[in-house]
Amino acid sequence: MSEENRNQEYSASNIQVLEGLEAVRKRPAMYIGDIGMKGLHHLVYEVVDNSIDEALAGHCSHIDCFINENNSITVTDNGRGIPTDMHEKEGRSALEVVMTVLHAGGKFDKGSYKVSGGLHGVGVSCVNALSSDLRVEVHREGKVFEQEYKIGAPQYDVREIGTTDKTGTFVTFLPDASIFEETVYHFDIIVARLRELAFLNKGINLSITDKRRKDDDGEFVKEEFYSEGGLKEFVSFLDETRDSILQDVIYIDGEKDGVPVEVAMVYNTSYTENVHSYVNNINTIEGGTHLSGFRRGLTRTLKKYADESGLLKKVKFEISGDDFREGLTAVISVKVMEPQFEGQTKTKLGNKEVTTAVSQSVSDMLTFYLEENPEQAKRIVLKVILAATARNAAAKAREMVQRKSVLVGSGLPGKLSDCSEKDPAKSEIYLVEGDSAGGTAKQGRDRHFQAILPLRGKILNVEKAMQHKVFENEEIKNMFKALGVSIGTLDDERELNIEKLRYHKVIVMTDADIDGSHIATLLLTFFFRYLKPLIEQGYVYIATPPLYLLKKGKDHRYCWDEDQREGMIQEMKGGKDVNVIIQRYKGLGEMNASQLWDTTLNPEYRTLKQVTIDNAAEADRVFSMLMGDEVPPRRAFIEANAKYANIDA
Repeated sequence: MSEENRNQEYSASNIQVLEGLEAVRKRPAMYIGDIGMKGLHHLVYEVVDNSIDEALAGHCSHIDCFINENNSITVTDNGRGIPTDMHEKEGRSALEVVMTVLHAGGKFDKGSYKVSGGLHGVGVSCVNALSSDLRVEVHREGKVFEQEYKIGAPQYDVREIGTTDKTGTFVTFLPDASIFEETVYHFDIIVARLRELAFLNKGINLSITDKRRKDDDGEFVKEEFYSEGGLKEFVSFLDETRDSILQDVIYIDGEKDGVPVEVAMVYNTSYTENVHSYVNNINTIEGGTHLSGFRRGLTRTLKKYADESGLLKKVKFEISGDDFREGLTAVISVKVMEPQFEGQTKTKLGNKEVTTAVSQSVSDMLTFYLEENPEQAKRIVLKVILAATARNAAAKAREMVQRKSVLVGSGLPGKLSDCSEKDPAKSEIYLVEGDSAGGTAKQGRDRHFQAILPLRGKILNVEKAMQHKVFENEEIKNMFKALGVSIGTLDDERELNIEKLRYHKVIVMTDADIDGSHIATLLLTFFFRYLKPLIEQGYVYIATPPLYLLKKGKDHRYCWDEDQREGMIQEMKGGKDVNVIIQRYKGLGEMNASQLWDTTLNPEYRTLKQVTIDNAAEADRVFSMLMGDEVPPRRAFIEANAKYANIDA
């Protein structure tokens, strides 16, 4: 083949690749979930996942991340380094193929990696496509290689730039500002994911360094993670603010029918079930066959033991599966060679063979534990009986919530000022702190599509309340009625039915002070524990009323934070020595109806923060810490985060 033909073939191949990556740029949400905060951070996880795969294959022990001053990200590892030799089929360096071809990489060759993390398998080429600049450096076979790209396009062939006595891959990328709605990385979000990965993959050192901030010693802010105990340590970490009823974590790490299964669990005095499941390091928020297997093994084994122990003789009602899971914190992690995902967000495992593998593993583990620890076993069974007793009381309370009231013909709460729009997709409801602010909101709203439900005082802290107490609470009953959702049947009393949800925007609106923040946190705790699908489907928001009104004659401007206030004051003064009056809003009631409409209700100008769950395990831990009984960890958390509070993260 002539050199000219060879070059033409290379060019054609290159154009094909760019077309493939162009699909990622046209529909980025298909590949990384969204183009907001979650998608931005997903880029980091895709690169880290490659390094984790190297570690799972036994070739990598250290993975280090850096948030650079310009909000670019660097991820380094001490793995084997991406191969740089010529790729026979593509006719160019294997490194370039990995970086520019979708679905290219060792994880698709079963001989290279038995299992691999990452949800979509698009990996680093997807990150490359969505970065304005990316540089990769490979240390391999005593040599250092590099290649740079702009929006996925190589700027030159892979080249050798030096020698080395180390191995590994170094990737630095800058997310494309024309693609992403936000380009500022949140240190805490990456910290939570790396901590999770350390627990899920014991024996690997991970770190994150923020080069934008320095600590009191003048060093860059840094967090390091390493777990020797894996999920056992993970469960202890998640449950550190709860009171355990067991002396130790129940734990198994083994393989059943070719499926590696790791499970850790503990019972505490709380009234909620907190079970987190993972497949190949992916948090399967919708559960799946591994979660079904866990529940089956748990219920069957505990029920058999409870029956044989004679402790159920005096119980006059049926014990349900949910009773065995109240007060349970557990983490299930399986590694599956070819996972099949389904569900709305592709985070529900569908592999049927996993159910039996997990069920048998859990059954074997629990049977052994219960026989060896009779005192601990008795505590678990007594906890189950207590849960069943409370559930029967809760069932009666729930019937009261869901029975249509004769006094209020439609079954809607009397305090609700409903909207005339009947299409949930076009309707929104504001949950407003207090009757006073509720009255102002009713006057200022657009009655066509905006409903207002005033809430009296602070709602019940559901983190510390038994389920039947939750359903007896007047404000919570009003929210269930207004939203149109129902919770549970006799068969599965924790199943939430949102088919009749009346509003697709549920907006928490509280004062911008300490009490308002507390009420917002109480409401978010309630939504997280009892109405989580509303958060997962993107229906829950937080309103952000302004903190300040600036006045200079007839010029009135609103500000939402101190920095904005200072900038606006200078702008209004225009370099002159004029007086700008500053009004600090302490509560919603201080605004009149038209001001509330202009700043907080009008869809054209308002700012709503969508509540999302980026990391379910971390959210579970934080809600437990903020709303539980343990004061010291809560105080430490508030002191550390008060200045940088980010309630929608």
